[in-house]
Amino acid sequence: MTPETVTDPDLQEVAWDLSDLIDGAAAEDAQAAVDTLLGEAQTRAEAFAASYAGKVASLDGPGLIAAMQELAEIEEIAGRAGTYAHLSFSVDTANPVFGALLQRVEEKGTAIETALLFFHLEWAALDDDRAEELLATDGLDFARHHLATARRYRPHLLSEPEEKILTEKALSGRSAWVRLFEEQTAAIAVDLPEADEPVALDVALSRLFDGDRSVRQQTAAAVTEALQPGLRTRAYTFNTLLADKMTDDRLRHYPHWLASRNLSNEASDESVQALIEAVRGRYELPRRWYRLKAQLLGVDKLADYDRMAAVTQDNEKVAWPDAKQIVLDSYTSFSDELGALVNRFFDENWIDGPVRPGKRGGAFCSYGVPSVHPYVLLNYTYLRRDVLTLAHELGHGVHAALGSKQGVYHMATPLTLAETASVFGETLVFGRLLDAAPSAESRLSLLAESIEGSIATVFRQVAMNRFEHLVHTARRDEGELSIDRFGELWTNSQEELLGDAVEVTDNYKSWWSYVPHFMASPGYVYAYAYGQLLALAVYGRYEEEGPGFASSYLELLSAGGSKSPEELGAIVGIDLADPGFWDKGLDIVERKLDAAEAAARESGRI
Repeated sequence: MTPETVTDPDLQEVAWDLSDLIDGAAAEDAQAAVDTLLGEAQTRAEAFAASYAGKVASLDGPGLIAAMQELAEIEEIAGRAGTYAHLSFSVDTANPVFGALLQRVEEKGTAIETALLFFHLEWAALDDDRAEELLATDGLDFARHHLATARRYRPHLLSEPEEKILTEKALSGRSAWVRLFEEQTAAIAVDLPEADEPVALDVALSRLFDGDRSVRQQTAAAVTEALQPGLRTRAYTFNTLLADKMTDDRLRHYPHWLASRNLSNEASDESVQALIEAVRGRYELPRRWYRLKAQLLGVDKLADYDRMAAVTQDNEKVAWPDAKQIVLDSYTSFSDELGALVNRFFDENWIDGPVRPGKRGGAFCSYGVPSVHPYVLLNYTYLRRDVLTLAHELGHGVHAALGSKQGVYHMATPLTLAETASVFGETLVFGRLLDAAPSAESRLSLLAESIEGSIATVFRQVAMNRFEHLVHTARRDEGELSIDRFGELWTNSQEELLGDAVEVTDNYKSWWSYVPHFMASPGYVYAYAYGQLLALAVYGRYEEEGPGFASSYLELLSAGGSKSPEELGAIVGIDLADPGFWDKGLDIVERKLDAAEAAARESGRI
């Protein structure tokens, strides 16, 4: 079985059923069902505005509860329509029907959002004493933390007419540019030397794990060539989005480009900077691994296209049924409750698995809305890393499912905690695979995958945060950036990470241009590092406590985002205020590196 396999019948049947989002309507009736949902949400939003606009300051406690309950129901209804449109589009971005549906949903969703804007503006305008009095109302648990955190935006809110203008113009501004980028990247097709026809970008990138260096080198060159045709358009798109954020930050008085993201993550500028500097201060860890890897691969020095290469012949392919069983068994061994929940994803069609033409690349879990289960998207290419990706996304899935009991306001955590369950689940599966490894060579292979996962999630994400910092700063200081300038800043950030351990080739200069987070979610990427190190610390608590840890872990997931990050961490005995917290997680990565070096010596590889 090869990563290019597209005829595996077990995998081809793994397609999600989105009908739960539209009250069980058939696919041919989906557009009408979506319109019905949006119509109901619009009608209720207008009625809500008629009842409450200009009156938030006069609400008593029960009145605030009633208002928040109605707002939650409106968000649920509109959220079901929006989730259906976005998920339909993600599996077939080239389908004009899905593109038109997404656009209609975004337009109507904007109208609903505009009608409701007044409420949080009026809430934020209340004086602190009055707000605190209302927040103490019994029965407000379902919205209390949400309302409290919303008030942190007070210095950055504009007037209601201005907020309405920005919201409506975003539809033909930022949202439109992000959609253009997604459609362009989804359409990228890579011509590989031995392939009968061009393959999707994700399929091509999976070949960088191949043990044959010539295959990796040819693949990297082919990917670079495939990125060229739309590169100027993607660079212009990025420039436009950078300028859009620059304007938004100026109007809202954010002091720097990352400030709004930190605020939404409930993280102080100081704590985020401490994380970034802690990781940059340990860049020698990935460099140390890459020097070891060069020895294992028999080369003097790695090139960028060698970074993900398999270091042993143990780089087996994993059929879909086997991947499913490994992940299910791992979750069940930790908690029967989690295992049963994971099984529902497989049995009830909550996953879309195979690579298809026009399908969005990568993997994600859509939380959707509390009244409907989450959905997982994969691009499964049969590599063992795809098994860990499955475990990772199902971690998000169980977090979403358990957190749904908190309701629409508190279902999800800030991004800084969003990776906790995903990395924990991935680590569970890794531990199971490592325990079953029959030899030092097999252990080395698994440790290599885990170390490289940590490098990708912690160190590379911080390097990408550094790239974002450079481009946002340069765009504000220098004006529109050229393709060459983007490539220069990308190379600078990657060379800082890789040091003298890896050669950054000229071909690699354009590889920033397919990363969706830079466009759709500025500043997002550092949350991966935050979440990875937090999750490793949580897993460390599990190692210390044993089976009894499961109950507090389930309590953490079930709390969703109903508490602050510090309060959520305390549930499982984690102190996020500890200045040495980040180094504790990095120490776990270093221990894996020590174990990999030992396994390499034991197997006679070095």
